Amino acid sequence: MNKREVPGEVCLRKKVDAAQEMSINSTSPVITAFRVFQQELDAKHDKYERLVKISRDVTIESKRTIFLLHRVTNVAATEDVLNEAEGKLDGVRQKISQIAEELRGGDINQFHRAFTPGIQEYVEAVSFLHYIRHRSLISLEEINARLVFMGTEKADPKGSAEAAPRGTHVLTFQVTPADYLLGVADLTGELMRMCISSVGNGDIETPFQLSQFLRQIHDGFSYIGNTGPYEVSKKLHTLRQSLGKVEDACYTLHVRGSEIPKHMLADLFCSRTTHMDTEEGVV
Repeated sequence: MNKREVPGEVCLRKKVDAAQEMSINSTSPVITAFRVFQQELDAKHDKYERLVKISRDVTIESKRTIFLLHRVTNVAATEDVLNEAEGKLDGVRQKISQIAEELRGGDINQFHRAFTPGIQEYVEAVSFLHYIRHRSLISLEEINARLVFMGTEKADPKGSAEAAPRGTHVLTFQVTPADYLLGVADLTGELMRMCISSVGNGDIETPFQLSQFLRQIHDGFSYIGNTGPYEVSKKLHTLRQSLGKVEDACYTLHVRGSEIPKHMLADLFCSRTTHMDTEEGVV
């Protein structure tokens, strides 16, 4: 630094030099390319956040549908409850159509983690409804067949009277096999709760049906083994717990069902379930 120069003047001169350098480099090909990259990343992050918000809505509405379906064991008008649940699932599918619209023309694998929780919850809800109606497991093809939508093209932004009318296009959303398996694994917990409600209402046949159905699901997951997604192997432990609780209920009904009043079976089953959870470290 020159002896005649003041430190404040030196700082000011450095700022002016930096500003001039930025003004010179702003038109360089490198800066232009990075600005394009910035716009692409911002658009990707914005889309990711929109998908996360839609997935949360799908999760909330699917959970409400599941809570509604648990009422079928306590009401006489079962068909009314199922129809109401079907209407709620139609609303969930409209939310999924928004996900399909966001993913149109893009790579689903880049945004899969943003919406997979909602899709898993939807699979759980729709498979629960299907089991109550048909006493069977819904297939992946049946789920995807209901996820075909008609989308509408956006209008001309100029808004001129000569603008072409809006067109329509077909939107499809495909649930991945991993999301299907994870949703079915979560279904077993709801079936276990359904077993508890059935016992409390004096329904002796439903627990045995659920036990056989859960065994079939467990056998199917056992064939997958460690070849499936990592999350599936984690949920397999919970599936085994649900199966064990249902089988314990069936054992209690078969051995002591005749000597215990029906209105006390639920209390006995809940106490045994709590004891099992304590031994396994769940509670």
